[in-house]
Amino acid sequence: MKQMKIDIWSDVRCPFCYIGKHKFEKALDEFPNKSEVEVVWHSFELDPNLQTDPDKNALDHLAESKGISRSQAEAMTQHAVHAAQDVGLKLNFNKAVVANSFQAHQLIQLAKTKNLGNKAEEALFNAHFSEGRNIDDKKELLQIGVAIGIGEKETEEALGSDDFAYKVRQDEAEARSLGIRGVPYFVFNDKYAVSGAQPAEVFLGALKKSWGEFEKEHKLVQLSDGAACSVDGNCD
Repeated sequence: MKQMKIDIWSDVRCPFCYIGKHKFEKALDEFPNKSEVEVVWHSFELDPNLQTDPDKNALDHLAESKGISRSQAEAMTQHAVHAAQDVGLKLNFNKAVVANSFQAHQLIQLAKTKNLGNKAEEALFNAHFSEGRNIDDKKELLQIGVAIGIGEKETEEALGSDDFAYKVRQDEAEARSLGIRGVPYFVFNDKYAVSGAQPAEVFLGALKKSWGEFEKEHKLVQLSDGAACSVDGNCD
């Protein structure tokens, strides 16, 4: 049977994309037809013009960009920190390196061609928010690529590839055409959209509603019965 598709636009620099991913996965684990769902990740850059600064962390960058004190910046991140804790994640904004995410998206696009998109997303989120690694550093990205099962040479070629850069831009163009202005953004069966890191119950409800319609659309209508042989070897 054809799989029902869930499209997700996300940026690995977005804490609520990380949190939303885990809330969605909790709902998916509870969904009885999980094996018949295809999850497709899409690229979305929150700040395409961001300049990578490996000597600066996310809290200092937030304070500078907003013109506020570091303690105020830390207070602004507490909602995300607590929301992450609720799903078993730890966000270390004090360690998160200020890094442009374009190359990370190129790695995700490569991973998608090998059915490793979800592993790439998780690894990059963890690298950025938990381990404090520079997701715009080629050496780090090569290590992440190898860790999720992609060869180092192939990863290196993808990071310099116009084809994978085009795929990133293509995803972003599609997001604009859909009117997506923030992430995470989930589209169920090309029909229903859920924006933000919603509770797992919301995602589960969207899965069930979408599946009910998807199943009707793809269910075969049998017009008549005739003589046939069954899988147990009986012919009548």
